[in-house]
Amino acid sequence: MEVGFIGIGRMGSVMVANLIRGGHKVRAWDNSPDALSNISDLEGVTPASSAKDAFSGDAVISMLPNDKAMRSLFLGGESVLPKQGPAAIHINMATASVQCTDDLVAEHKACGVAYISAPVFGRPEMAAERNLNILAAGDAGTIDKVQPLFDALGKKTWRLGSEPRQASVTKISGNLMVACMLESMGEVSALSRAFGMVPLDVLNVIVGSLFDVPIYRVYSSLIGKQNFEPPGFDMRLGLKDTTLALAAGEEVNVVLPFASVLRDNYLDALAHGDEKKDWSAITLVAARRAGLDD
Repeated sequence: MEVGFIGIGRMGSVMVANLIRGGHKVRAWDNSPDALSNISDLEGVTPASSAKDAFSGDAVISMLPNDKAMRSLFLGGESVLPKQGPAAIHINMATASVQCTDDLVAEHKACGVAYISAPVFGRPEMAAERNLNILAAGDAGTIDKVQPLFDALGKKTWRLGSEPRQASVTKISGNLMVACMLESMGEVSALSRAFGMVPLDVLNVIVGSLFDVPIYRVYSSLIGKQNFEPPGFDMRLGLKDTTLALAAGEEVNVVLPFASVLRDNYLDALAHGDEKKDWSAITLVAARRAGLDD
């Protein structure tokens, strides 16, 4: 397939490489020339002259950092969506709020562009190994058309229904659970240090005996070794996703007390200069509050 790709960040650059390996041709765009330089040596990639130009193929994948970036490109008078032109499919694989997802659905419908919400579970290193789990929601026939792209990017596609917001709610929920896991590891690490124990040793025992699954193993290693740079998913994105969970809960009157605590802890981490660290560095907050700073 010929696919446009908008947003060549840490995840996007790896995903483009996998699309090429899967036999697809990519027309790539990013507002940063430096980002495009990361994929300039890949055969089969053509730079798009604009975000609008990316819509000249069979489908377009976008991987943008937040609602603001999505709204600036796809909503309002400056939207890059083709207006009632050739049939196009837009696959948004980034994490969007429920409200932003609903607004994007309405705008795409008005423009005659098919819209699939397909955020992913997985860090850049997992994306490089095609180990992403893809959460797809939208018209089933449209998903069938772009399934070869998902097959090139991930190990499994989870079909979540016909409403794109269903994929957004699932992704936000999953990220909330991961953030809760990180917070618990931070508290356990602080507790073990206060008793003169090595956090990595304690985490290895707990994960190895009770939670022996990939995501726990990855993060217990990062946290135990305090290996927070370079980030796979940075601190400000952690704050963003926690805020998205709170906004989703507010929309339907669901109280999320853990999300409120996490939001404050991410703000604490940012206030202490941890912005460029991985979001798992939220675990440093518990240590600071316990007076365990090195």
